[in-house]
Amino acid sequence: MTPERLARIKQTLDTRQPDLSVLTDQVHKPRNLSAIIRSCDAFGLADMHVVWPREGFRAFRKTAGGSYNWVTTHTHRGMDEAVKHLKGQGHKLYAAQLSDRAIDFREADFTKPCTVILGNEVDGVSASAADQADEHIVIPMMGMVESLNVSAACAIILSEAQRQRKLAGMFDQPRLPDDEYNRLLFCWCQPTVKRYCDDRKLPYPPIDPETGELIDGVGWMQEVRKLRANRPRWNGGEVPVADKEPD
Repeated sequence: MTPERLARIKQTLDTRQPDLSVLTDQVHKPRNLSAIIRSCDAFGLADMHVVWPREGFRAFRKTAGGSYNWVTTHTHRGMDEAVKHLKGQGHKLYAAQLSDRAIDFREADFTKPCTVILGNEVDGVSASAADQADEHIVIPMMGMVESLNVSAACAIILSEAQRQRKLAGMFDQPRLPDDEYNRLLFCWCQPTVKRYCDDRKLPYPPIDPETGELIDGVGWMQEVRKLRANRPRWNGGEVPVADKEPD
């Protein structure tokens, strides 16, 4: 971990917005999902919510590349579940939806805790999600086409959200809760160790926030070996786990 890399990670975490999110409503094209999550990262979002079967989402993860590592994604089985979750967090829901009650997206207040709902490539936002949204927002169109690609629309809306929040000083100091900040700092500084721990359901070892390195990597690995040596046996052998240790 170079000092420059650690400084960039901390700078990114310092500007993450925990109360601004995107919710995709059955957006299924991998390229669009990948572009949306890239926009979430670029404009400072900490979280993205996805309504899509887990099988489809796993396929998307392979196409999202590095951007998937920088935004925490949450999957939901349906829009009702996602809407309930986000409203429970106090989010105002803005659905990108052409309707009689739609307002220019620049008139929406993105400085409040809020989520932008984006519909899929064919049907747009579902009727249920549109009904439950607090506001409908549109991007004014001046050409012959009636709508933008969903990923392009996402980038335009999030650019306005970033502009409003920057004017409000919401990027001037860290806003992530301390526990989430520290969790992400570990995950971003130690991705190999993170995967190793996640695969084996192990707690993350402490890192030095000044260097991004494990405080006692050798001692931690020794404890892991002891833990694995005491695993229960199954069919005369150790419960199957991947044997490769982190470098």
